[in-house]
Amino acid sequence: QVQLVESGGGLVQAGGSLRLSCAASGRTLSIYTMAWFRQAPGKEREFVAAIRWSGGSTYYADSVKGRFTMSRDTAKNTVYLQMNSLKPEDTAVYYCAASGAYLPAIVVQQRLKYDYWGQGAQVTVSS
Repeated sequence: QVQLVESGGGLVQAGGSLRLSCAASGRTLSIYTMAWFRQAPGKEREFVAAIRWSGGSTYYADSVKGRFTMSRDTAKNTVYLQMNSLKPEDTAVYYCAASGAYLPAIVVQQRLKYDYWGQGAQVTVSS
């Protein structure tokens, strides 16, 4: 089993920045891919970004490309999501996820491919 704990959410004005963290514990050696998803009220959970634990390749949703950066610190078993130029439409609960399988690039955005989820962190962007 893998446990994921997010931190770093909060309230920020449009144009501002926030950094989310997700610390993994437990069977972390079984992790191949980690990702961030988000869910706004009344909407489905959507893919934001993903990173390969080995190698560090990253993938982004078009809506955040150029504004968000996902990174990892393998020594700390932690991934980060640096969010810049935030917009009100970025308001959502952000979830960290981990997969115990190698996910081809074409499926990293599919939430059903992820085995473990954190509890979520609220991000609110005011206009």
